[in-house]
Amino acid sequence: MSEPLTVAADGTAPRTILVVDDTRENLTIIGELLQPFYRVRVANSGLRALKVAQSEPRPALILLDVMMPGMDGYAVLRALRAEPSTRDIPVIFVTAMDTDADEEHGLALGAVDYVTKPIRPAILLARVRTHLELKEARDWLKDQNGYLESQISRRTREIELIKDVSLHALAMLTEKRDNETGNHLYRTQAYIRALMQHLETHPRFCGYLVPRQQELIAKAAPLHDIGKVGVPDAILLKPGRLTPAEFEIMKVHAQIGAEAIEDAIHKVAGQALATLQQQGESPLAFLEIACQIARSHHEKWDGSGYPLGLAGEAIPVPARLMAVADVFDAITSRRHYKEALPMEVAVAIIREGRGQHFDPDMVDALLEILDVFHEIAQRYQD
Repeated sequence: MSEPLTVAADGTAPRTILVVDDTRENLTIIGELLQPFYRVRVANSGLRALKVAQSEPRPALILLDVMMPGMDGYAVLRALRAEPSTRDIPVIFVTAMDTDADEEHGLALGAVDYVTKPIRPAILLARVRTHLELKEARDWLKDQNGYLESQISRRTREIELIKDVSLHALAMLTEKRDNETGNHLYRTQAYIRALMQHLETHPRFCGYLVPRQQELIAKAAPLHDIGKVGVPDAILLKPGRLTPAEFEIMKVHAQIGAEAIEDAIHKVAGQALATLQQQGESPLAFLEIACQIARSHHEKWDGSGYPLGLAGEAIPVPARLMAVADVFDAITSRRHYKEALPMEVAVAIIREGRGQHFDPDMVDALLEILDVFHEIAQRYQD
């Protein structure tokens, strides 16, 4: 048998063909037929074929005899398909078994083609060339798909980052106008995350607080007070207690924030959003949650809150979470109109509001993870 090619006609390294047959004469005939065009490796048994297939240079295609002692061609093919490193190598059966049933069986096992002996050189070379070209096309498409997927993933991460930064900057503008530090946003967001993680196995919330929903709620939380941009400075920055009339104006911020977000969703996204929602997607779900939080985080469990006077389960879960986090932070943080109060005072006020201001189970959750709330308050202290 002549030496194999070291360079193909186009100047590239020749593709490797593995020929498997227990008869030396067959190996010689097929090898000499292929060697002018390909690098040829041979194996005279099924076990030897499996070892060669996993060694360098890896075969681009395998010509496999069926009738071999010990491990026949069918068993070899099953083993090749079971191994990740060889499962994608195309296999052509070259055999004297020439009935339709034999061919159907071989193809059903995963062979790409079936050539009967005695071989006809032109036919065998054509089949080999065709299946190598098909494999190269599949490999190219796989590489292209992998590249496109990586680009899509990178673009998606970039868009998510831009979105998160933009929303945080928008939320920070509200905080700055209110003479607050951005740490209020970090604290309330962290409080909400802690509450959700503690409640995710609770019978009332386990079906809702799945990981994806928790992430959306946490991302939406910083926009809870965005409506304060519509409150006059004289009221928003007043150092003392608000009069009843001033408080009525302050209360409007919940509705202003919700309407601003709703306008952004429907007027900007418009028909494109409706189409995506019909397809089962919700690309602006976090903004819809932000709208719920902005409008309803001042609602109370007993129905005495604002702006709609919602009660109990009618208050969206994200808004109920924010109510607990926001009040806790307001009590324990310094504001331009008050000093910070000890955590013990905040706990007493939250406990007193159980079943009146707050969802009872959320209050219980807070009381069970007070150490986490304390750590968050220390981490993001002003």
